Amino acid sequence: MKSRFSARQQNSDNTADENKSTTTAVLLTNLGSPDEPTTSAVRRYLREFLSDTRVVEIPRLIWLLILHGIILRIRPAKSAKLYQTVWQDDGAPLISITAAQKEKMATKIKSQYGDNVIVDFAMRYGNPSIASVLQKFQQQGVDKLVVLPLYPQYAGPTTASTFDAVSKELQKWRYIPSIHFLNTYHNNPFYIQALAETVKEHVASHGKPERLVLSYHGMPELFHKWGDPYYDFCQETTSLLKRLLLESDLGFTDDEIIMTFQSRFGKAEWLKPYTDETLENLPKQGIKHVAIMSPAFSADCLETLEELIHENSEVFLEAGGESYHYIAALNDRDDHIDALFDVLAPTLGAPNLN
Repeated sequence: MKSRFSARQQNSDNTADENKSTTTAVLLTNLGSPDEPTTSAVRRYLREFLSDTRVVEIPRLIWLLILHGIILRIRPAKSAKLYQTVWQDDGAPLISITAAQKEKMATKIKSQYGDNVIVDFAMRYGNPSIASVLQKFQQQGVDKLVVLPLYPQYAGPTTASTFDAVSKELQKWRYIPSIHFLNTYHNNPFYIQALAETVKEHVASHGKPERLVLSYHGMPELFHKWGDPYYDFCQETTSLLKRLLLESDLGFTDDEIIMTFQSRFGKAEWLKPYTDETLENLPKQGIKHVAIMSPAFSADCLETLEELIHENSEVFLEAGGESYHYIAALNDRDDHIDALFDVLAPTLGAPNLN
């Protein structure tokens, strides 16, 4: 592998007519997906994901016995069937959406910074891996690295795990670039505004629901007790979004916007209230029309496209509900890209006005 210095020299030799070579790289990251919706590919993905000590914090030997003795024998086939229901012609939705986000972000940054800032994306688990993309940056002679995990609310199993992967790769480098690691944007005003706009658009098309459910990804309750701020950040996002919606002309009242948590795993207590239990109970309270969204997801994936759209819809309708709508993640909406750019901008310096 070429050193950063030889790469920079080669770039300089090949582009002598340019005023500056690219020195800053922006890395967008997300969780990841299997390479294929097959049992073997899902097993590889789950092995990497569930072996992460940030994700599962129980005694290592006990967990490895459970993981390899039970989970990786049973769960891959079931999960593969679920992935098949959301798989697209261009692959996993999370990967294709993140790639689209990257393209739009690259265009926006290029319009203000020219070729002095490059943008790419990687997945914490699976491909393209964080290590492989960082190695590409190293070959390009990058001396400033900005990492933005696309998790609006910081959490140890997501954001901190991303930092671990970045650090693990950089520990192998002789030359370490300047690093800016952006760990949360849960209260960014442009992000909150973009969420509010999706609600306004939904109401314009489908009418105001009796309840708007903000469903965040779940986390073991113990993580919060041990100091993970994820729950607090979810509360703040909810509070800010609720304020915007209550100030709008949509007609929501405070008790009509509720926060829940989805995707719990195992028998331990997770953050409450649970999304599925909430949806099951709402019809008993006379609530027949709900809309649900997940502010914790920057891109639609299995947990939204399958769990929220299908599984939880069945829970609500079978309990007596009549109208259930899912409000899509922000994905590659222009206002979402503007929000992410606002998060990145302070790390990029002054735009190139030439």
